[in-house]
Amino acid sequence: MMSMSESRPSESLVPERGGVVHVQTKREIRALLERCGLRPQKRYGQHFLIDGNLMRRLAASAELGPADRVVEVGGGTGALTDLLAARAGHVICIEIDRGLFALLEDRFRDTPHVTLLCGDALESKHRLHPALAEALEAHQPGEAGGREGGPSAVKLVANLPYQVATPLLMNLLIDYPQVRRLCFTVQSEVGERIASPPGGKTYGPLSILAQAHCEISILARLRPHTFWPPPTVDSVMMRMDVVRRPLTDADRTKRFARFLRKVFDHRRKTLRTSLASFLDPETVDSLLAKVDGSRRPASLSVSEWLDLFALLPPELPF
Repeated sequence: MMSMSESRPSESLVPERGGVVHVQTKREIRALLERCGLRPQKRYGQHFLIDGNLMRRLAASAELGPADRVVEVGGGTGALTDLLAARAGHVICIEIDRGLFALLEDRFRDTPHVTLLCGDALESKHRLHPALAEALEAHQPGEAGGREGGPSAVKLVANLPYQVATPLLMNLLIDYPQVRRLCFTVQSEVGERIASPPGGKTYGPLSILAQAHCEISILARLRPHTFWPPPTVDSVMMRMDVVRRPLTDADRTKRFARFLRKVFDHRRKTLRTSLASFLDPETVDSLLAKVDGSRRPASLSVSEWLDLFALLPPELPF
């Protein structure tokens, strides 16, 4: 079951803007979980960031202001939420673990600009949790949305649970133009896929979609010991600024993503063979009029993929 809980409108316990926010240590996180009868859940991919400097760097990278609305996926024990609430006009934090959600409710019950949601951030691979989607859709870019008014933006700031990272990022880029910046930690493998250049071993649909929309920066590389419990892989801290909308609307962007997935299902084949697996010969010939069909899909640049997709008849099913 999924539920939504809003903080009560009363005096905030979060330090005022510019104040010092204490970042929980590993010892404090462990003690807090023990008092609540909780432990890290492997099935939820729970690895708590315990390096205070990295936590502050993640929050600072979003360049939050009082007009910003920020989304955090995986609130955990509220360490990052504290930092975000001290900077942003509105924090929407979603947590799947009911025990941690109860802990967050208690921690932020007197913080009126923090909205807590209980549930999985993803209702399905291609759809956000309904309450999270509603919160994003209700916010239009440029609205006055913060505690002090002014133009606003929606930003994601999160220590992303590894198993939801790729579909979550794809959903946000495709369906939610309100989201202007994404700052997060994620396993290195996913980070490499996002930032991979054409020709790279991990270059694919996620790389192309992300780079078509965003300026991408790797801010830090994180070893397992910066988390508790330590994961078995390295992680990266990334920032993605949405600076382009190359396609006219979400439906076109979804179609582009589907097109890329279809082609990269046969990434080791030639481009002609990959396209022929789901398109008729006449369409394939038309698409390859200016592109060498003997090339591999991973060799095409982002701009080449956009140009190729622009030639695809919009009514053609696949």
